[in-house]
Amino acid sequence: MVSEGGAAEMFANDRATEALGITVDALAPGRATLSMTVTDLMVNGHGIAHGGFVFALADSAFAGACNYAGAVTVAASASIAFLSPVRAGERLVATAVERQRSGRSGVYDVTVTCGERAVAEFRGLSRTLR
Repeated sequence: MVSEGGAAEMFANDRATEALGITVDALAPGRATLSMTVTDLMVNGHGIAHGGFVFALADSAFAGACNYAGAVTVAASASIAFLSPVRAGERLVATAVERQRSGRSGVYDVTVTCGERAVAEFRGLSRTLR
């Protein structure tokens, strides 16, 4: 049975996501939308958001999408393409979508936006634990 329980329970115990100020905006089977405002502490020496914070937001959205059903699912691998710089004070939205799931493996794409502007594209490969 598919329920919000798996991902919602995971996020209730996710201190890293909470510490970054990431909010869970929507959860659905194979989908998740999370958002985060870039703070001054997330900006690097170039005056733009450190890529690791953008990655962390995308990774959390990926986790929400692949853990929706409740089975413990982790990242097997992930990659990201940074498309546009982000500045302090900007609000990012990460939308994760399941592309394929077969057995214990899955493929998920996450688009990170700031308003209408694409900021990053993330692809994650998941593995459900036994």
